[in-house]
Amino acid sequence: MRFPIFPLPGAILFPGLQLPLHIFEPRYRDLVGSALAKDRLIGMIQPQQSKDGAPLYDIGCLGRIGDVEALEDGRYNIVLDGETRFRLVRELDVRTSFRQIEAEIIDDAEDEVLSSVERAGFEFEARRFADMQGYSVDWDSVERLDDETLINGVAQIAPFDAASKQALLEAPNLAQRCELMIQLMQFFALRDDGDEIVTLQ
Repeated sequence: MRFPIFPLPGAILFPGLQLPLHIFEPRYRDLVGSALAKDRLIGMIQPQQSKDGAPLYDIGCLGRIGDVEALEDGRYNIVLDGETRFRLVRELDVRTSFRQIEAEIIDDAEDEVLSSVERAGFEFEARRFADMQGYSVDWDSVERLDDETLINGVAQIAPFDAASKQALLEAPNLAQRCELMIQLMQFFALRDDGDEIVTLQ
């Protein structure tokens, strides 16, 4: 499968979730215009370095443009709906201003669920992490989320570095992503003597 990509450092999209984007660079305005004229598909994949033409990570997520607002000056506000993970096969030699790739779609299992122990362990660690970071969370709403939406949703918005987010996207199944999330929350906000928060970069 071939499609254009938006290689944005630190931006991760998961299947079943949404990612709002403000598109202002000319090449990415071209990308969105092209996608809207075709199948509305854009691959979100992280570059390994923050520079033009940097090598790409192997795993990304294919998104379909849902909501779109075309501004008068040529910029766009769009919302990408995550559809499926993909594995990079090769980057294509193209004449477009934006990069394009050939990729294999990853056939993830549908409706994955955690054990009650895994879910409880994650919620415990998430509450502790949120308290440490000073986040206000509606835990009643969290408890009503299905396992996949909860784990992937937290993975997408958590304040982890780009490499950690990439590791979460690459986790082969929900249980392993859940376990990695717990490790990252513990690693990211270690308590020293119960009061000092040490963040590890």
